[in-house]
This record gives sequence, C-alpha cells and structure tokens, in this order.
Amino acid sequence: MSGTDVTPTPQVPVPDATGCIDTHCHLEMLDDAEVALAAARSAGVAAVIAIGIDLESSRRAVGYAETHDDVFATVGMHPHDSRKLDENLLTKMEKLAGSDRVRAIGECGLDYYRDRAPRDVQQRAFIMQIGLARQLDLPIVVHVREAEEDAMTLLGEFAEGLTVIMHCFSLTADIAECNERGYYASFAGNLTYKNADDLRAAAALVREDRLLIETDAPFLTPMPYRGKDNQPAWIGYTAAMLAEARGWDMARVMAVTTANARRAFGLGEPG
Repeated sequence: MSGTDVTPTPQVPVPDATGCIDTHCHLEMLDDAEVALAAARSAGVAAVIAIGIDLESSRRAVGYAETHDDVFATVGMHPHDSRKLDENLLTKMEKLAGSDRVRAIGECGLDYYRDRAPRDVQQRAFIMQIGLARQLDLPIVVHVREAEEDAMTLLGEFAEGLTVIMHCFSLTADIAECNERGYYASFAGNLTYKNADDLRAAAALVREDRLLIETDAPFLTPMPYRGKDNQPAWIGYTAAMLAEARGWDMARVMAVTTANARRAFGLGEPG
C-alpha cells in the first residue's frame, strides 16, 4: 500500500466536516491510524466506525474503539474470506462483539465481482452473520458488489426487523425497495467520481432518515485526491457532493447524516 498522505495540499482546502461521523473506515489498514485520527479531529469529524473484515481486523477495531472515545467498532467477516467462517470462529466473533464499543456486525455480505470465495460459501457466511446480529441485537453492515439480487433475497428472508446498513451503497436499481425496507444507505468517495451519475441520482432518492456517509478509508478516495490512500479527514468531499446531489447545503447534510449515524449505530448524543 502506498503511504498515507495525511496533509492535503493548501490549494485544495478540506471541506469543514464539523460533527460528521465516518460510518466505515478500515483504521488498521492506514499507515498511521493515530495520525489519521488526529487529522480527522482537526477536520471536525466527531466519530469514526472502525470496521472488522476478519477476526484479526475485528480485534484491532475493538482495540482502537476501547482506547479512543471517538472510535467505535464492528466485528465481521468479509465475503472474500467467507471460507474461514465456521462455528468456532463465529463463537470467537461473538465473544469479541461483547465489548460495549462494538456497535454492529460486519462488514459481511456478497461479492460476485471478485468471487474470491464460492458463492454458496459467501451466502452461508452472510446468513451466519445475520444470525449473530439478531442474537446480539446489533445492526448489520452489508457489502454488496454485483450480487444485488441474491443479497436482497437473503436480507429479505433472514434480516427482517434488523437494522441494515448498506455500506458503499451501489444498489441503484433497488433504491425504492431499500427505502421501503428501511435500509440505511451509506455513500463513499466514489460519489464524487465523474462517471457516478447513476449513484448521485440514487443518492437524491434515498429516504432522508436513512442517509449516511463514509470514507471506506483507505479505499474509494474522493476527488480531488483520487489515487492516494483515503482517510477519515476527507469525508467532507463526499458530504459536499451529497449536498449537491440533493440540492441541500452542507449544514443540512451534516445534521441529517450525523443524526442518522447516531441512530443507526446506537451512539447516543455527543458527550
């Protein structure tokens, strides 16, 4: 991975992200998580959700959350590593999720683009984690890539009544169904890309009470920093594009997405 540039160039000021919550960040993948968190605080970011994608990254996410008041964690197994998930590992994840700093299960779901695990194995791991979320009464953070039909079918069958957060939202053809089911839609830096017209159109249609924003750092770096490792401090660029897509000002984007994030992840009000 290339080095994380945590200091934007002066020619492109970072949009004010005061009060914003980055709902999806892979802190353990950043070159220096502490520096990145400090930069995020300087940009006004109020909280970061550190995402687990396997047992080790979940442990690290919980570690960050337990040592930083503005970090919360998720515990999960990414579809790429679905082969690893068995009952023994699920029990370890359940124990890890017992921390009061863990606010969701995931990232889990289906990825038929990379197909790094057989699809039936991905589906089994997804169902197991939906079950864990139900058992622990936690939201579920869902990854879907080129698997929309199966993901929506499994969620409809197994996740009824759960809080569902669609990470890096891409289900543009299913926006009406997602709205009807009450799923949260979290938008990342790819919302700022030139070829993302369909995604911006979908962002304009998401229920106001279900809109979220994220960085997915170090991935999906927003313009104008595409090509560099992403970081939580740059979430304001996604917020600004969301404002443009919906015809809102930045203050409304921040107020709406932050309130939604606090509700979705059970964060409560800032202390």
